[in-house]
Amino acid sequence: MIKNLEKSTVIKLKDQVPYLAGQVVSKTLAQNDSLSLTVFSFDKGEEIRTHQTGGVTVLEGTGRFTIDGEPHLVKEGETIVMPAKHPHAVYGEERFKMLLTVVF
Repeated sequence: MIKNLEKSTVIKLKDQVPYLAGQVVSKTLAQNDSLSLTVFSFDKGEEIRTHQTGGVTVLEGTGRFTIDGEPHLVKEGETIVMPAKHPHAVYGEERFKMLLTVVF
């Protein structure tokens, strides 16, 4: 099910969530039993602690993704796939926005 998006309209994903000081902001774009698409913005220094989920594409800025204890800097236009059931954490090296894709 598509949520929060106008159909048949060109959009910029990075414009779907604002930056808010000291916060992580998220907006779900699509979700059903097979797939979830969510856009996030991270203020510099904000994080989501260790958890498990899918792959991300950085839309703007740079984020640090630590997967199984190994850090990866991912920049605008780059994607990293996080293996299922492997712990990871996300940290805003600077303000950044990302698209999270989870396939169930």
